[in-house]
Amino acid sequence: MSGRSRLAVCGVLATLGAACAMLPLVERTVWILQAALLLCVQTAVGVAARRVPLARWLTVAAQALVVLLLLTLVFARGRAVGGILPGPDTFQEFGRLLQDGVDDVGRYAIPAPATTSIRLLLIGGVLLVGLVVDALAVTFRGAAPAGLPLLALYSVGAGLSKGSADWLWFLMAAAGYLLLLLAEGRDRLARWGRVFGGGAAGAPPGVAASLAAGGGPALAPVRTGRRIGALALGLALALPVALPSIGGGLLAARGEGPGSDGGTISAVNPLVSLQNSLNQPENRELLRYRTSAPSVQDLYLRIVALDRFDGASWRASERRITDVPDPLPTPAGLTTGVRTARVGVSVAASDGYGQNYLPLPYPAERVRVPGQWRYEPEGRALVGDHGQTTRGVRYQVAGLLVEPTAAQLAAAPAPPEQLLREYTRVPSVMPKVVADTARRVTAGAADSYQQAVKLQDWFAASGGFRYDTEVRSGSGPDAIARFLEEKQGFCVHFSFAMAAMARTLGIPARVAVGFTPGTPQPDGTVSVGTKDAHAWPELYFEGAGWTRFEPTPSRGTPPEYTVAQAPSAPDPGVPAPEPGRSRAPQPAPSADGGCPPELKKVDGCGGVVRLEVGNASGGTSPLTLAVVIVAALAALLLPALPHLWRRRARARRLDGRAGPRPLAAWRELTDSAWDYGIPPDDSLTPRMAAARIVRDARLAGPHAEAVGRLATAVEHMLYAPSPPADGTTGAGADVEAARAGLRASAGRRARVRAVVAPRSAVRVVWACAGFWAGVRSAARARLRRLVSRARKTARKAPGTSGP
Repeated sequence: MSGRSRLAVCGVLATLGAACAMLPLVERTVWILQAALLLCVQTAVGVAARRVPLARWLTVAAQALVVLLLLTLVFARGRAVGGILPGPDTFQEFGRLLQDGVDDVGRYAIPAPATTSIRLLLIGGVLLVGLVVDALAVTFRGAAPAGLPLLALYSVGAGLSKGSADWLWFLMAAAGYLLLLLAEGRDRLARWGRVFGGGAAGAPPGVAASLAAGGGPALAPVRTGRRIGALALGLALALPVALPSIGGGLLAARGEGPGSDGGTISAVNPLVSLQNSLNQPENRELLRYRTSAPSVQDLYLRIVALDRFDGASWRASERRITDVPDPLPTPAGLTTGVRTARVGVSVAASDGYGQNYLPLPYPAERVRVPGQWRYEPEGRALVGDHGQTTRGVRYQVAGLLVEPTAAQLAAAPAPPEQLLREYTRVPSVMPKVVADTARRVTAGAADSYQQAVKLQDWFAASGGFRYDTEVRSGSGPDAIARFLEEKQGFCVHFSFAMAAMARTLGIPARVAVGFTPGTPQPDGTVSVGTKDAHAWPELYFEGAGWTRFEPTPSRGTPPEYTVAQAPSAPDPGVPAPEPGRSRAPQPAPSADGGCPPELKKVDGCGGVVRLEVGNASGGTSPLTLAVVIVAALAALLLPALPHLWRRRARARRLDGRAGPRPLAAWRELTDSAWDYGIPPDDSLTPRMAAARIVRDARLAGPHAEAVGRLATAVEHMLYAPSPPADGTTGAGADVEAARAGLRASAGRRARVRAVVAPRSAVRVVWACAGFWAGVRSAARARLRRLVSRARKTARKAPGTSGP
């Protein structure tokens, strides 16, 4: 295998190693296999183009064209000409997918579902970084700068993901980059004598010695690359610490995909977001609603149900979504034998409250809402599609207040086998103390209903728990056990713990997240603010369906069916309610589009509710803002450092305070020529070096004369018995004239590189290496003196034998 082919393979491995840091961001990791296959094809095209050989820019262009064809084949085949050639429709499809991908990144929790748009961002990003790495390391033979795109790719994954395997992703990224640097070093050594390593005058002592030994031209770039690699790896460690983590909002989630049954839905773990909402100093209004219900104490506005428990946290499963049916299907498990009350709710969301789930009373029967919304049947949730949020939305809901009795819940038959299996699943990593505590608390209970009530009462009243929103949220499998031991927390702790304990008892359970009923206002509306954010457990009882419980002390209201510890026998003198009987009037067909009477009571179906709602934007903390600003400035400043150093060095050399002007001016001239692709050669005399600069840069006229005058001035300064008095006159002007000639004779790319990435900036690395070598040499000399002194002292000490 040739040196360039070996470099190309190492570039692929380095890119994939950095891309592994993004594996925790997505639930399914199959995308990286697809990215690896496409990356190999892209690299193979580069290897073939360099063997032809093609010009460097043609090689990169060929690889970019192949990347476009590959992405078209995978993601936009239906919009391509002949299934592979990109056309206007293809680019339009890419634009739509990229926009959806950007929206999905902000909406989905980590790990997010591997939607088509997210896969395009991931695979396209890996291919783009791979193209840049291959171009820098192989085509343009500069592996050290290739660490910057690899660092960017790694930092995205490291900055967003949180997990115990972060060190593994760092090791993979670091190993890939170091492998690339070693491959480049081997390739340079194989081409010994063809690569200029820099002048010995500017190189550190170690490099000068290697030049004398004959190995300098290869070792200097290799050492430079390793030092740049060490800097890049250090930044990779520091940046994720400095940058703020990016997460979802309170309940940020997103549905995706067209079609009546396409798309998926996912939601975040609201643990930290709920705590932040409850701890805000101001109770900002998020929603305001009117309702036909006589009392709002049981009118919880439910947003999402968290049904997947991994032992460390609860989160929503990825579910299929459909178009919103009208009316909504009958709630799972609810039968006509349970008493229900129909209510209408008309809601106005604040302009500052924007998230993708629609707060609804549970269970809702009919929803009238403008915009693009999809329906998730399992959780009976509405989720915004293609960027739709609740910001400023006015909508009406016809729903049910389910009112089972204690006797009905106690006599509930066993749930369906599939539901029981799914919603009683408990991971093996959960501490044994959770199940043991559940059995101890519910000892003596005759049925699942009494077990549930005993758990609720233990948390809310008899267990000695204290409500505290300042408690650290905590994470990991031991979080629930720690909460049971410390007995203080807020709604998330109570709901998570009760749902987990109910599952250990064989009761189907999940956690609902939303809002408590809010605060009634004098005008008849009800205001819901940030401090009304809440989480509560839902337990399943056949006949009543998913049933709310309230274990959190001082929050919400316990349902009426949980007040009694045991069901009481029905009074034979009181007639039983008719099945399906409701306290609210039954909806009847009408000529105005079937608007239910409960919605008419709150001015629904005929217009929008005109309510004044406040701005609920939470703002950004000053510390986070300062960190973001500093990180952004650092990211902007880092690429500009070589240019800034060159400007400073030029000004210092030409202002007359850095030593004799001819020598400083000559150093500036040789560095300027180096920036434009003419490396210095300290084996040449000033006159020969000037002739080489004039010849290679094709200088003529005043520009060539300026170079000659500078060379003559340096020779007079170095060799004349008495330098002429006017030897320093016009040196600065001659340097500027020579630089103007170099700039005029160079191509556009060479001019841009001379400004953005000047080659002579490597002297900074050499200076640092020389300083470090001096420090180490001085330390070793001091250590030898100390050891020698100690030995002399030991020989002079009484009782010691001579040599």
